[in-house]
Amino acid sequence: MSTVINTLVCTCPGNLEYKSASMPLLEADRALIKIKRIGICGTDLHAFEGTQPFFNYPRILGHELAGEVVAGGEAFELTRGTLVTILPYFNCGSCIACRNNKPNCCTQLQVFGVHIDGGMQEVISVPIQAVVVGDGLSMDQLALVEPLAIGAHAVGRAAIQADEFVLVIGAGPIGLATMAFAKIAGARIIAMDVNEHRLQFCKDKLGITHLINAATENAVDRLAEITDNDMPTVVMDATGNLKAINDAFLYIAHGGRYVLVGLQKETICFSHPEFHKREATLMSSRNATRHDFRYVIDCIRNGQVNPTDFITHRVSFGDVKKHFESWLRPETGVVKAMVELL
Repeated sequence: MSTVINTLVCTCPGNLEYKSASMPLLEADRALIKIKRIGICGTDLHAFEGTQPFFNYPRILGHELAGEVVAGGEAFELTRGTLVTILPYFNCGSCIACRNNKPNCCTQLQVFGVHIDGGMQEVISVPIQAVVVGDGLSMDQLALVEPLAIGAHAVGRAAIQADEFVLVIGAGPIGLATMAFAKIAGARIIAMDVNEHRLQFCKDKLGITHLINAATENAVDRLAEITDNDMPTVVMDATGNLKAINDAFLYIAHGGRYVLVGLQKETICFSHPEFHKREATLMSSRNATRHDFRYVIDCIRNGQVNPTDFITHRVSFGDVKKHFESWLRPETGVVKAMVELL
């Protein structure tokens, strides 16, 4: 194998550059993975446009990954060629969150491709404990386990019960993943977006019938109509848009829960009396856990969710720079772009 690998670096907002780097060295507690697929995430797009919180440049993006084992350290038991994905949230193991079995919100968390260089390179080195075996999944399916796990984790945070009305705001990949797992939980789902193409995607691919275009309809009136004036008992934001987040406080049923899955930089503002009189619960959902990854893999294997439905664009690694900026434009119709490496 060559001692030099190709990487794609986001040097600053709006700019990507291909660069050569040395092959990672094999260390005792790490594994080398040859990357075969990279899903393009909203985090990658936000980093490119300069709107991603907790981000520094230059950075190698990419954390939705699938690949083959090249080699592992002394404690690594998988054979060369095993198909894997990675859990891209590297936690400290000793802080209060880690001690309470919440490694996804570790106080020292380093997210691959966000806080440290990620997977837009031909070979990566990751801690052995980050490797997740594919269990028969295809490369495309494996690369999408991570964004699906974000949705699965959010649904777990909401503790959704069968037949609840669940409003998911934002029909991008994370919103779609949230809808898919809310549906598995038995919820009656309402999808809200400002993009008619995305809403039609919800109907066609996930079978969601309650659709609201917040750009053309009165959201409060439509929600009241759908829920017989009860309003949704669970509201989940997957937009990361400040106005959408603030507006949604008025969508919550009395006694309901509001889960922030998306992330943005600004201060959230809402009416305390409106929130208080509902005795509403506000919570965030960050990343996912190994348990979420295993659950998602099981759901894919038994046919409860089909991640390849989300893939609308494909591109080779060498053409990512040429196409990346276009994926920010709604008119391209991208839901999930998938990067392929030989």
